[in-house]
Amino acid sequence: MRIAIIGGGIGGLTAALAFRQFGFEPQIFEQAPHLLEVGAAILMWPNAMRVLHRLGVADPIREHGGALEKSRWLTCDGKLLNEFPFPKTDPPAVALHRADLQQALVHALPQDSIHLDHVFEAYDQLPDRIVARFNGATSFECDVLIGADGLHSRAREQLLNDGAPTEHGYIAWRGVVPHAPESVEMGTATEIYGHGQRFGIGPLGAGRVGWWASANKSLLQDQEHLSGADASLSRSVGSGDHGSIREELLRLFRGWCEPVLDLIRDTPLTVLVRNAVCDRPPVRKWGDGCMTLLGDAIHPVTPNLGQGGCLAIEDAAVLARCFEKYAPNESATVTSTEAALALRRFESLRFSRTSWVARYSRVYGIIGQWESGSGVPLRDLFLSLVPNRVTARFLRGIFDYDAYAVRI
Repeated sequence: MRIAIIGGGIGGLTAALAFRQFGFEPQIFEQAPHLLEVGAAILMWPNAMRVLHRLGVADPIREHGGALEKSRWLTCDGKLLNEFPFPKTDPPAVALHRADLQQALVHALPQDSIHLDHVFEAYDQLPDRIVARFNGATSFECDVLIGADGLHSRAREQLLNDGAPTEHGYIAWRGVVPHAPESVEMGTATEIYGHGQRFGIGPLGAGRVGWWASANKSLLQDQEHLSGADASLSRSVGSGDHGSIREELLRLFRGWCEPVLDLIRDTPLTVLVRNAVCDRPPVRKWGDGCMTLLGDAIHPVTPNLGQGGCLAIEDAAVLARCFEKYAPNESATVTSTEAALALRRFESLRFSRTSWVARYSRVYGIIGQWESGSGVPLRDLFLSLVPNRVTARFLRGIFDYDAYAVRI
């Protein structure tokens, strides 16, 4: 069976690896001329690590990452609101550089299965095959097409034509510092709350620290630049036409507790990235015929729970398992009907899970970005009163999902 995966991000690479475990040989088509991840951290929660372990890439991820054992919430002046341990899981949660995760996946795949510099344009679904068309008049004929081409998926645009993602009125920045300040507590994820602003810190492997920041657009000096067209951009400091991103961050977080300003100052300019925060409302239609979408292409989530990449990894495992059952590679012939059945089963299994996580991530972000004089004290009081058993039960709902235990 000829399987084409559009997109060489986390979801596309994991899907290729999961398919290969069942004897398939998918081909990945990536628009970038080089597989270079932006300078940001990513959280691999236990639900994703469980899949990566089954795919044989968990060891290098643990080697390059930092295990997380607990989390704490602070106010912007450093007052502790709450602290709670993560539920004990095997494998544990790991924070690492996105490039390290990507390289672990790439190295586990045959290099001739990844085709770079292929900008996807459209697909033609014919009675006996699908033709994926790329720029430069190149094309690839396949039996199954999987769109893993991200938030602004061209495969989704052709399938659904449902417009731009939904922006939520705040901007996120991300960076990685090569050396951790002394005030950073290893093994601890920290989230700091202010008025319409937040700052998160996660220790990575090799002494590095990943951080993220968010601020409501109403707090920014140059709001005109941050309209819908900027939603998909990861902008480096030097590429902006509205002043230095670092200076903007230092202004926004002036007076915050340690080590916020130190992390902003110590982040190399080349790895500062900035995005408008977006997602999309859930939709039932993920595919048609012998094509489907996965990851951010179909269920993008806000970054508040760190589950975007994790959900894409779950997708990959469930999708491959559906093919192993309904359109196995060992079969002498697999019909388009059997392939379509595998795709529709995958979609039905994943809808509730992804919709639930996206909804909670969105609500968490809304509350986190409160900036009113009455809302902020209320939120801080609520966070300070949440008992550990409640956070543990909520996190268990995310962490305990096992893509290889789902009944296919």
